[in-house]
Amino acid sequence: MMTTTNLPAVPSRSSRRSKGGKIIYWISTIWLAFGMVSTGGVQLFKMKEETDMMIRLGYPLYFLTILGIWKILGAVAILIPKFPLLKEWAYAGFFFAMSGAVFSRIAVGDGAKEFFGPILLLILTVVSWYSRPGTYAKASAPAYG
Repeated sequence: MMTTTNLPAVPSRSSRRSKGGKIIYWISTIWLAFGMVSTGGVQLFKMKEETDMMIRLGYPLYFLTILGIWKILGAVAILIPKFPLLKEWAYAGFFFAMSGAVFSRIAVGDGAKEFFGPILLLILTVVSWYSRPGTYAKASAPAYG
């Protein structure tokens, strides 16, 4: 019969993070927030290029307002300290919005140039989420017995 007293403690994710990991987190997070605020602002102001794109993709124009507001609020959520559940929701929202943008572009036959923005923001979302501080899940040794 094994007991947990003989198992070494697993260090938490935050204690395993290197200085390089923190730099990757902050660079990706700041660029992600900048990208979301800038595209969210463009969508809120319903600039002509955005309205033309939404019409071409087949979405109603009020989606611009919804996306713009949520992108800006999500950017604030990933930058403020604490509130880990809110951050998880923001990352999930960014992932769904950007992957939806990529698939929408595929559906209408857009070229590589139109994929660059959504794919870049999707990559930044994944990198920022993956490299975030370890406050969300604590590693623990399995219990036997």
